[in-house]
Amino acid sequence: MNDYFDPKFPDTVSLKKRARQRIPSFAFDYLEGGCHDEIGLARNLNDIQAVQLRSQLLKPFDKSDMSVELFGHRYDAPFGIAPIGLQGLMWPKAPEILAKAAAELNIPYVLSTVSSTSLETIAEISEGKAWYQLYNPTDSVIREDLLRRIKEAGYKVLVVTVDVPTFGYRPRDMKNGLAMPPKMTLTNILQMLGCPRWLYETALAGKPEMQTLKPYMPKGMPTDQLAAFMNKTVMGRVDIDGLKPIRDFWQGPLIIKGLINQEDVAAAISLGADAVVMSNHGARQLDVGESPVAPLQKAVVKYAKDIKIFMDSGLRSGTNIASALACGADFTFLGRPFVYGVGALGDKGGVHTINCLKMQLEQVMNQLGCATVSDLPQFLVKD
Repeated sequence: MNDYFDPKFPDTVSLKKRARQRIPSFAFDYLEGGCHDEIGLARNLNDIQAVQLRSQLLKPFDKSDMSVELFGHRYDAPFGIAPIGLQGLMWPKAPEILAKAAAELNIPYVLSTVSSTSLETIAEISEGKAWYQLYNPTDSVIREDLLRRIKEAGYKVLVVTVDVPTFGYRPRDMKNGLAMPPKMTLTNILQMLGCPRWLYETALAGKPEMQTLKPYMPKGMPTDQLAAFMNKTVMGRVDIDGLKPIRDFWQGPLIIKGLINQEDVAAAISLGADAVVMSNHGARQLDVGESPVAPLQKAVVKYAKDIKIFMDSGLRSGTNIASALACGADFTFLGRPFVYGVGALGDKGGVHTINCLKMQLEQVMNQLGCATVSDLPQFLVKD
């Protein structure tokens, strides 16, 4: 199973096409969409695709090694599965499928605070190998209890997302009336009926809910009040003072996710963070924002000796991963491609997508004549 690969779906494009056929439109739109006019989505893709690498063909070369050491553990590839909320809405039991695949193939899986599977369940499925992504609760009692649960469940790495000071303005979700569980409008019902496999799997799994956060939600709270609850209690602006209690409590590796500004990277270093993720939240929050490519390169020049620098947003392939690493990233994360994989292939989608990305990256490295991931910046075209 760990070497599973379906040649009918050799790339993200083919996985996405198949997933779109099997997932109701309101759920697929949540995954696929950006904010406002979705200009940022295109900018993310265009900027990483504009990166060029140059081969070195006549030097001695044996083979490439994709493994990377992070926080005392050696992973088999330089990419992980980024946190995505409501995964179970897009495909039933998607978090379980992806967490299990990541553990088996030895890459990080990052569980979202707003996942449809509880943190305790994912800790068990991943055999303690998963990372946890935290939206810093504005309620200190909830924050302390959530951190306690994360620690007791055995998570070793904590990723704090700071780039959601407000809900993104997402027209697709507004038009679809997206809620958890989804509203039973005639349009949504017809979309569900048009995706029988999704409907069957959802019936078996049960309606998707934010399992980790359920203990903190008022009992019987109407679904139309969920957004207000989230905005007031679980999400909000996170400044350096808001991060200090987390750093004081959390003794393991701490990653700050969602930075673009160089001053913020410097602040993360002063906090004692172990890594930052250069990211614009997949272009889902600020449509006029920068893509991470240029800010990543600037951060690497200034701060690579002081902190680990990761990247996500806009990565869709092994080629994109190679480009981000060549720009100086120590590690990368992808989100949408893995949900495409599960949507297209169900239980096999996680393993397939990991293997697909590894094959693509390995081909690029071998073509370049690049022996290790840390050597990739030598192949970046700068002129």
